[in-house]
Amino acid sequence: MESRRLARLGNQIQEEISDIIMRKVRDPRLRFISVTRAKVSADLSYASVYFSVIGDEGDTKGTMTCLEHAASFIRLELGRRLHVKHIPEIRFYYDDSSVRGARIESILKDLKEGDDGEDLPSDS
Repeated sequence: MESRRLARLGNQIQEEISDIIMRKVRDPRLRFISVTRAKVSADLSYASVYFSVIGDEGDTKGTMTCLEHAASFIRLELGRRLHVKHIPEIRFYYDDSSVRGARIESILKDLKEGDDGEDLPSDS
């Protein structure tokens, strides 16, 4: 039962942080960010928030720096929106799953194209 509550709170935090970043944080480095997941610790003291960014490694580092500077503001805004006693401390982490997925997709595509170009041995 408790884990379902944590998951629900994590989903709500994810949605609210996405909205706060889009509407309240005025930093151009956060234009191409997507909050992919939020996971709340069992004691509700921390929320791990995962994000992805369109861009290169420099864009990712800039986004991370910006999020770390805006974390207290985002937490304050969360406090206004969530109906919980204690607002968890927010920790941001880069989620590279989309990059890894695209790389795997590319590898599979290359393998498929390699198979199409090869002659199969005949049964004669």
